[in-house]
Amino acid sequence: MTNGESEGLRALEEQRLGPVLRRKDQIQPGTTDQRLLDTEGDSEWVHTDPWRVMRIQSEFVEGFGALAELPSAISVFGSARTPAGGPEYEAGVRIGKALVEAGFAVITGGGPGAMEAANKGSWEAKGISVGLGIELPFESGLNEYVNLGVNFRYFFARKTMFVKYSQGFVVLPGGLGTLDELFEALTLVQTGKVTRFPIVLFGTAYWSGLVDWLRDTVVAQGKASEHDLLLFHVTDDVDEAVAMVSKEVGSHGPPRA
Repeated sequence: MTNGESEGLRALEEQRLGPVLRRKDQIQPGTTDQRLLDTEGDSEWVHTDPWRVMRIQSEFVEGFGALAELPSAISVFGSARTPAGGPEYEAGVRIGKALVEAGFAVITGGGPGAMEAANKGSWEAKGISVGLGIELPFESGLNEYVNLGVNFRYFFARKTMFVKYSQGFVVLPGGLGTLDELFEALTLVQTGKVTRFPIVLFGTAYWSGLVDWLRDTVVAQGKASEHDLLLFHVTDDVDEAVAMVSKEVGSHGPPRA
């Protein structure tokens, strides 16, 4: 059995619900987010939803408490499916390391793949390596390179932490979750909800199709303005990516764990 197969087997036998760990016959179907958003069924939600507010509040309190003293930080996003040792993974490691050397803490979603790579680079550079995990089916928990981690039940609480405690995003090739974070950040910058928030897309070959679609379809049809294309930068160079975020937000010396 390979390491990946053994990790997958452990994930099937283990479920983390915030601070609660369930294994084998104690595992519950679905996730907390799913139970919150699923409105089908009887009227039980009338009685349970008000109590969920307390749980949601606790997630914000725990997140704010853990991250309040974090120095300047950059979030790095990318696919959980990025294979270790591949070019994208190694780029993530180099980005994590370079961000620490530029004076930033590194925040990721705390999972495997590209997230693990950025955490690994930060860890090896002796920086602050943050992982903001999320309760998902078959989720195996935070990767081993996180030295400050917070687990969340609710996506919206977790996403608030990414924006509140990051000064910018570096986005590696990724899937739907990565696109979700990218477009939320672009929307917040476009609408002025956040300012001085650099967004760097790493990997021109991967992102060029999306950029072409935004320019040739979205902007061309008047659904966005030409200026919106200036809300992000695209590069294949690690040093350039770090320079872009450093130039816009500055840094204050390397944060150390």
